[in-house]
Amino acid sequence: MINLTTPIPEEKIRELNVGDEVSLTGTIVTARDAAHKLMVEEKPDFIRKYLEESVIYHCGPVVRNENGQWSFIAAGPTTSAREEPYQSDVICEYNIRAVIGKGGMGEKTAEGLKKCGAVYLHAVGGAGSLIAEKVINVKDVFKLEEFGTPEAFWVIEVKDFPCVVTMDSKGGSLHKEILTKSQQKAKELIGI
Repeated sequence: MINLTTPIPEEKIRELNVGDEVSLTGTIVTARDAAHKLMVEEKPDFIRKYLEESVIYHCGPVVRNENGQWSFIAAGPTTSAREEPYQSDVICEYNIRAVIGKGGMGEKTAEGLKKCGAVYLHAVGGAGSLIAEKVINVKDVFKLEEFGTPEAFWVIEVKDFPCVVTMDSKGGSLHKEILTKSQQKAKELIGI
């Protein structure tokens, strides 16, 4: 297990390889479709300091507000492919070191990971309540009124958040590898 704490220096990220298990601690930011679109189209500065050498998490959390104090009830990853049109630009614009999600991402993002020194970290889908236990503090929330709970920027502190590197900064992609092997196997099975 490789322990990473935000902010994460680029050299540390470039040492990671597909298959490495990571335990993440520090400040990260949730961001989904509306947030990514805003970051590409308007490049807001309010979120910049939280993303510098940090991590974006593709997550639409279930939250609770008790006496003005936010807490996460569920924080499972959402499918990352929807952010493919934006992710590379967001990584490079905001100097992001990792993206957490599920399902992997495409070639445009892979190029951004290589160019700007970042990795894609896969989190376990279907384990939202367990992952929420790794969220130890909600530091801030932005665009809650405009975007709603799942789409808002949640600035959170995590401790020992488990992930696996499935796309590295060298062009390696476990998702691409598995797709290629699956396609070969399918061809064998149907006799092509």
